[in-house]
Amino acid sequence: MEQAKEHNWTVTVADADLPTARKKVAGHPQGKAAWLDVQKVNDRRDLIGRADVVVSLLPPHLHLEVAKDCIQLNKHLITASYVSKSLYLLGDEVRQRDLIFMGEMGLDPGIDHMSAMQKIHAIHEQGGRLTAFRSYTGGLVAPESDDNPWHYKISWNPRNVVLAGQGTAQYLQDGKLKYIPYNRIFQSYRHIEVPGLGKYEVYPNRDSLLYREAYGLEGIPNILRGTIRAPGFCDAWDALVRIGLTDNSYPIVDSESLTYHELVEAYLSPKIKSGSVRDRVAQFLGEDAESEVMHKLDWLGLFSKKKIALPSATPAVILEDLLLRKWKLRPDDKDMVIMQHEFEYELKGEHQLLVSSMILKGEDAVHTAMSKLVGLPIGIFVKLVMLGKIRSTGLQIPVRKEVYQPVLTELRNYGVEFVETSPQPS
Repeated sequence: MEQAKEHNWTVTVADADLPTARKKVAGHPQGKAAWLDVQKVNDRRDLIGRADVVVSLLPPHLHLEVAKDCIQLNKHLITASYVSKSLYLLGDEVRQRDLIFMGEMGLDPGIDHMSAMQKIHAIHEQGGRLTAFRSYTGGLVAPESDDNPWHYKISWNPRNVVLAGQGTAQYLQDGKLKYIPYNRIFQSYRHIEVPGLGKYEVYPNRDSLLYREAYGLEGIPNILRGTIRAPGFCDAWDALVRIGLTDNSYPIVDSESLTYHELVEAYLSPKIKSGSVRDRVAQFLGEDAESEVMHKLDWLGLFSKKKIALPSATPAVILEDLLLRKWKLRPDDKDMVIMQHEFEYELKGEHQLLVSSMILKGEDAVHTAMSKLVGLPIGIFVKLVMLGKIRSTGLQIPVRKEVYQPVLTELRNYGVEFVETSPQPS
């Protein structure tokens, strides 16, 4: 809002819940709250028609209709979401109308693209040839607020936390394609060292091959994108996957009257007959009854006789509801975002390894690092568009120097900075 005041702009915040929009505006003289049901076409178009730049933070499947309206009404559009195939089909119309449609302008995707491309271009300009690129991001809990055995709390969309990793991961290793199906994703983690914080786990994201062309890395033999978690997380989450509690494809019959204990028992093989439900789960998973994995499952309350109290809920919805309570940020808790890139390259006949790391902590449960890192790149880019400093039109993601250079420079003013180290290649 301070930028709006400086440049005499008006920021309209639209929401289906007007009090929420008013709370966001917080009485700022340059702000305006508006009620909007995005499914009401005329209301949506009226609001878009009165703007210069539209920022859509809607669920991804709703961006398409907003994009079509922006084309028809000649308005620029910025989102933090992945650019869908449907949106890419609008690219020619966007370019013909000299509009700027910028997708993936958030954290991951967003800051990951910009920080990676800045370094990739720098390596290429030195004459270097990239042989490996690996990029990892994690929304975590700061060490000072870490008080549970999972070493994790929810700072972003809880549904995405539960459904994370679903699908088949694809990446390149030594020039060969690797495919990891969902049932093995959380068994296929690697360890990384984060400067100042120590060891973390990384499991592979769904498709690491999407950005080879956009990054100018078509011939690279190693490329991997992954998600960062605390040590021990992946083994325990793999246990939830193996039991069946992350499945969102069917409702549990009479789920409201079941206890968590009864739900978990329903997944056990009849071949495992002896012992308590907890003991039988340990046998099924091949875990010692006192292992860290079992301790984590116990802490969640999966063996308790408390009722689920959710009607016709899928296993994933039941798990999400449970995690929202167990992994909730307390008012004074701080979240933490880690982003780390690894660049291996040949330069003047020598093999080089460069690790670039960014760590940012939130202030509390409201002013989170996650919200800051998703929102700031959008805000900075909107300002650049409004000031006429972005010349490239069409549908794009932030991989051009014209975009990443000023955005990353301004992000440093907010503590978003990458630290580079050059460990010996393993």
